[in-house]
Amino acid sequence: MEDGFQATVTRTEAGTVINMTGTVNRSAKEGLESAYEEATGSQGRVLLDFRDVDYINSTGIAVIVGVLAMARAANREVGAFGLTEHYREVFNITRLADFMTIYDDETAAVTAG
Repeated sequence: MEDGFQATVTRTEAGTVINMTGTVNRSAKEGLESAYEEATGSQGRVLLDFRDVDYINSTGIAVIVGVLAMARAANREVGAFGLTEHYREVFNITRLADFMTIYDDETAAVTAG
């Protein structure tokens, strides 16, 4: 659990949620990609839960881009929720929001689709 990052997978009727805690940076790569691989064992969307993420740096953005690339190659829809206003803006500026649906909260994410 380097730099305090941890990712766990929860299955819902709407898809699979990857619950993340801590800092998303280069050291989060293995944990996030492993959680994504576990999530792809189920049908439906993959939802990224950012509620307990403290910080995302530029290498963390690159890690998220890598997960989005894997999802795109598998034709799998990705959504996100729990982003602060600051990170919503960062996701818009970096165009990450063009490749995933950003939801206001977990309820909106799980019931969408």
